[in-house]
Amino acid sequence: MYAGFFGLKQAPFSIAPDPRYLYMSERHREALAHLLYGVEGGGGFVLLSGEIGAGKTTICRCFLEQIPAHCRVAYIFNPKLTVGDLLRTICHEFHVEVRHEGPGPTTINDYLDPLNAYLLSSHAAGQHNLLIIDEAQNLTPHVLEQLRLLTNLETPERKLLQIILIGQPELRDMVARPELEQLAQRVIARFHLGALSAAETRHYIQHRMAVAGLRGPLPFADKAVSRIHTLTGGVPRRINLLCDRALLGAYASGQQRVERAVIDKAASEVFDPGRVPDRSSATLRLGTLVLGALGGALAAAVLFGLWNQAQPRAPLGVDVSTPAPVVSETPAVLPAPHATPPTASAPPSDSPPPPEAKSSETPPNIGPPTLTDLFGSENAALSELGALWGQALPEADPCARAEREQLQCFRIGRMTVNGLRQLDRPAVLTLRLPGQPRGWALLTGMTTDTATLQVGKQRWLMPITELANLWRGEYATLWQQPPGQIGRLSNGNTGPAAAWAAQQLNWLQAQGALPTSAVSFDQKVRAFQQANGLGSAGVVGPITFMLINRAVGVAEPRLSTPAAS
Repeated sequence: MYAGFFGLKQAPFSIAPDPRYLYMSERHREALAHLLYGVEGGGGFVLLSGEIGAGKTTICRCFLEQIPAHCRVAYIFNPKLTVGDLLRTICHEFHVEVRHEGPGPTTINDYLDPLNAYLLSSHAAGQHNLLIIDEAQNLTPHVLEQLRLLTNLETPERKLLQIILIGQPELRDMVARPELEQLAQRVIARFHLGALSAAETRHYIQHRMAVAGLRGPLPFADKAVSRIHTLTGGVPRRINLLCDRALLGAYASGQQRVERAVIDKAASEVFDPGRVPDRSSATLRLGTLVLGALGGALAAAVLFGLWNQAQPRAPLGVDVSTPAPVVSETPAVLPAPHATPPTASAPPSDSPPPPEAKSSETPPNIGPPTLTDLFGSENAALSELGALWGQALPEADPCARAEREQLQCFRIGRMTVNGLRQLDRPAVLTLRLPGQPRGWALLTGMTTDTATLQVGKQRWLMPITELANLWRGEYATLWQQPPGQIGRLSNGNTGPAAAWAAQQLNWLQAQGALPTSAVSFDQKVRAFQQANGLGSAGVVGPITFMLINRAVGVAEPRLSTPAAS
């Protein structure tokens, strides 16, 4: 009704899960990364909790689109079931035939025996089995205990059934009960999905308006956007309901701009009138939503892959040494020292230092590239990335040639925007344009709000929020290996790489960048990792080396600042 009045092609705040309106915040990326990590984590439980309307179910839909082909999935969205009903449903979802012999009703063993046989046979065939239960806060402790027993079937390498529980905050409280301690000990990853921040709320509104066809300034006053965040608490479904009613109200009164008064009036119509705060209120407890039972409209596109090492690892910034990983939303980065220590690694003496990542002088295009603009393969993009290091890497096998030049390729499938900034190096991003196959581009520059992509001499400058809708976290880059390192490095806790790392950490400690309480090499590694938001696993892998290189001033290409180019 109001779309044409505001220059839109369609209403932007429908609560239907239209994939064109997918928006990712950093925490939604992290939530999906935890689900994907759980698939490779060897079995057990993964917990995803969040408020009503925060986007849990839609994240689950995105997750289902990205799971590996060797995974078989059983999805239960109505868990108000008895143990028998639950086992019957699981068998049905996995297409397990259940036969009951003899008199009397079906027993628990009638389901467990064929289910266990199925799990063993599918594991022998190289398949993983995944059980996803949505609205899991409705499970009873008795049913949860039966689920725990299902995970008892295992091989020496992994459990044969991976279970993902998705639910409201009460799910966390339920799993924390003393009688479910055995289940809690089998949780390998958990994440609580919070609401959007004030800045993310603005980006969310801008994104949906742009997808709907907006080409001019946002028709929401700054005070109106702040009020939206206050009234909705940053919950996407509530934002949709309130913004839709506010645009309708502005249209009805002939106003081209939505002011705070319009937001307050719309809130009184959409939310429980007795729960809407006055203008001086700083917080809000929202009552029943008019359309609260309908599906959410927020989704995340993310991150999938492995660290390119044998064992699966958690997303950058997550410490999986404890049952409840802690995500660093803004990981601290050690400042680079003013002088490079004499022991820092450098490019081979017979080649010049790699240049800074500088884009072509061609003015950037505004907005995203098309599929025909992108590299057709990751190797082609890595070959061009090599030029930023002063190396001619063949497209046929760029990583093998890079190793001969003391460089190493690094790939990860669940990088975050914060991780891009933290590593601060040009990289290859895998992009997925709507309805198109994959393509690849170089990330060569970033500011707080924008990213610069490059393919050949062409550049594209776009908001971070727009990049986030094309990029699911698949990331590849190059990094300078320590002197004396021969062959690919995955664990630098021993050998020449460890000796070099120890020298650099000693130097950083002398500069005051590490605490004096860290005495041993292991303690210094953990202190450095903790300061950089990597957890404190103590394994000196590629990301730790990249951050050490950055901290001590090793000559590696860095991201440019698009605004200054």
